Amino acid sequence: MAAQPLSGTIPITFYEPSRHPRYATDTPALDQYGRRIDYLRVSLTDRCNMRCVYCMPAVGMQFAPRPELLTNDELLLVMRAAARAGFRKLRLTGGEPTLRHDLINLVRELKRIPGIEHIAMTTNALRLRKLAQPLREAGLDRVNISIDTLDPVKFRMMTRGGRLDEVWAGIEAADAAGLHPIKLNAVVVRGMNDEEVVRLAGLTLDRPWEFRFIEVMPLTGVAGLAEEGIVTSAELIARLEQHYGPLEEIGHAPSDPARTYRLPGAKGVIGFISSVSDPFCSTCNRMRLTADGRLHLCLLRDDEVDLRAAVRNGATVEEIEQIIRHAVYIKPWGHGLPEGVKPTLRGMSELGG
Repeated sequence: MAAQPLSGTIPITFYEPSRHPRYATDTPALDQYGRRIDYLRVSLTDRCNMRCVYCMPAVGMQFAPRPELLTNDELLLVMRAAARAGFRKLRLTGGEPTLRHDLINLVRELKRIPGIEHIAMTTNALRLRKLAQPLREAGLDRVNISIDTLDPVKFRMMTRGGRLDEVWAGIEAADAAGLHPIKLNAVVVRGMNDEEVVRLAGLTLDRPWEFRFIEVMPLTGVAGLAEEGIVTSAELIARLEQHYGPLEEIGHAPSDPARTYRLPGAKGVIGFISSVSDPFCSTCNRMRLTADGRLHLCLLRDDEVDLRAAVRNGATVEEIEQIIRHAVYIKPWGHGLPEGVKPTLRGMSELGG
């Protein structure tokens, strides 16, 4: 049966039929605006082996105790319910997803779930040199890799200790393993790496990769940097056209957050994710599951539904499916940045497309 629009988002600890309508299970879940929501970002851990300046404060981060995170069995139960509700694509994120214990086996089990058609992963690639081939064999389809600069010194500064050579080795390993198409992400911060945009885009001239430039977001702990450091996609396009000439605009799926272009004569493409200056909410098809089992209805809002409580209270896959369908239905139209509502997400990895 069709549900009625709700005025607000109330965290749900367990699905109670007396409080909420029962949703039909013979069609994929739609939100109250008619959008099919079929792409789930799945955070495997809140921990990371980098401390990027636009993502985390240098000190003061608090991470969830391990017992608060979903176990593999719990996560697989939620994913089976999500697939029943119509989710087809998964993106494994973090923190840094390669820090998850037993990652290879987890990917293998996720790939076996009926209805899951595609599994991607957003990673900083520090551990990808050894993991790329096993992940591919387990069923991972492709990767997005964060690389904000090609200057080793600046890279170490922006990541607070990361090594560019290790990341580049991870990129090459992913390419060799067939995790295609390779997509690289750079969060552009004025005064830090905005002068490297031309060089970064140039990686697509002789490689069939996609390089995506992401507007820095006002996340908790780094909001000041974001407000002062944002470089809009329009400014980046102007810089690139001044250097390379007119960019060729390429068609893309409406739900893709990146607007894609090609440099003259390039083998690959470049993309711009403009969450601040040009939101793409009207065609959004995605939601986010945190490592501790909270289903975020919008990647850039804090509205959430608690799935972990349902799982640990003994909910069946059918009951969790109903919770997910309800969460999909009450998904908000768009994020609140234009109204000054700032998310408290822990990382930029959720925005990498």
